[in-house]
Amino acid sequence: MLFNSYEFIFAFLPMTLAGFYVLGSSVSRQWALRWVIAASLCFYAWWRPFNVLLIAPSILINFGIARVLQRLSGNEKQRSLSRAALLAGIAFNVAFLGYFKYANFLIDSVNDVFGTSFVLTHVILPLGISFITFQKIAFLIDVHGGRVKSFAFQDYCLFVLFFPQLIAGPIVHYREMMPQFHEASCRFDKDDMSVGVTLFFTGLFKKAFLADGIAPYVTGLFSQAAAGGKISLLEGWMAAIGFTLQIYFDFAGYSDMALGLGRLFGVRLPPNFNSPLRASSIIDFWLRWHMTLTRFLTAYIYNPLVLWLTRRRAAGGRSGFGGRNTSVGAFVQLLMLPTLLTMFVSGLWHGAGYLFVLWGLIHGVYLTINHGWRLIALRWWPNRHSYTAVMGPIGSVLTFVSVVVAMVLFRANTMTAAISLLKGMIGLNGVSLPRPIHDRLSLLIPWLNSMGVTADAVDGQSFVFLVAWLIVLLAIALACPNTLQVLAAYEPALGVKRRLDHAGMGGTRIEWNPSLVWAVGTSVVAAIAVLSLSGQSEFLYWQF
Repeated sequence: MLFNSYEFIFAFLPMTLAGFYVLGSSVSRQWALRWVIAASLCFYAWWRPFNVLLIAPSILINFGIARVLQRLSGNEKQRSLSRAALLAGIAFNVAFLGYFKYANFLIDSVNDVFGTSFVLTHVILPLGISFITFQKIAFLIDVHGGRVKSFAFQDYCLFVLFFPQLIAGPIVHYREMMPQFHEASCRFDKDDMSVGVTLFFTGLFKKAFLADGIAPYVTGLFSQAAAGGKISLLEGWMAAIGFTLQIYFDFAGYSDMALGLGRLFGVRLPPNFNSPLRASSIIDFWLRWHMTLTRFLTAYIYNPLVLWLTRRRAAGGRSGFGGRNTSVGAFVQLLMLPTLLTMFVSGLWHGAGYLFVLWGLIHGVYLTINHGWRLIALRWWPNRHSYTAVMGPIGSVLTFVSVVVAMVLFRANTMTAAISLLKGMIGLNGVSLPRPIHDRLSLLIPWLNSMGVTADAVDGQSFVFLVAWLIVLLAIALACPNTLQVLAAYEPALGVKRRLDHAGMGGTRIEWNPSLVWAVGTSVVAAIAVLSLSGQSEFLYWQF
């Protein structure tokens, strides 16, 4: 079931909320929470009921492993058994994910490399399996590390299955969610309702009106490249920037909707999206884009790997990471290699395909260069004030261009299409304008011809509409306060409060409040969003 569907908005959500509030106020909190678990199972089974039969054994096995870890983790003598149980649990989850998501990709890769013709029956990917798997792995690690002391089966099911974050995140921790469920009144609360509804319909507007509005024009250009058509300079950049904005508002919309749905049940989910296109560096970008994925990869892959490598270097008498005095060897071993491996995992997690892997590795290269530049800048440019004044704007432009270029690999269906678009973006396919627009510029035609600008058969109307969409969406993404900023006074996400300056989420003059003006504005936004719903328009991140 999709958040942006009539059956969800007008049937599933009202019925689920009504049952939750009635049971919470007239029966008990426990039955209200059980109702949420049952509703979440229905939500997950809506598209394909067989999915529940796939995910249920995985939940039961992970719960059993967590119980074993709980018993073993407090006993130092059984630490090795606890570690073995943890590794077995991680291996099970990776194998579970690997079969459903990567089996076909692995067979195709073997066939490509060795010229074989192995055939595997097509495996249907259960919705949200990547998010669910990472969440369960994080839970096992937290139990092993003693960060989760006790848990009941009902609480564990609620943690794993809670439908607002079930399909596409955010990737949450047990210790940040269950205290909220335990403290929730499970009754109607006007503040939670007003904040939740505002978040939900703002997100629906971003998805259904903004992201889906530009999607047809972007799809047309990528389809042209996939069909072997040449993409000119302007078309290449319009396609790349257009898709970047499409997935930006698609994911921003989902994130707002997930936050809003959680708030309707009295729960604050962690922030997952914070205006990443305003980032001044690629490091800053990954602190703003898919924030909980970055948190997971850093905590459970990057940091343990760096710690292990640091200990190995120390045991061998070699220097560690020492700020501006870091050696080249330490930089390569303790930063570059862990970063590349972590981003390789990120790319592979996003999709079973060469282009996703390449996209992840490119971002790994970006991050390595960014970290290397920071070390060099410390030596060459010690005045931080002047450095920020000069490099801030330059870094923002470089980050935006780098993200847009990499997004071509994320979106293209084939390497051939990606290469065609990238060639167009560097001008190898020439520069052209739609003939209707070219002909209207009669006074400039001699100058345009001298610059190598030609006319082609591209639809002039689509060209103008795409340019208009790009201008509007760029203005919103780069200049307007985001939802977290506007609602910061009411903590729209876990830990996000007014003037939370260190996270870049506070400090805006436009602040939401439960007033008639905001109610009317939200109603208008909701009406536009609902009227924009049409067809099966899935969130882009639901395929992961």
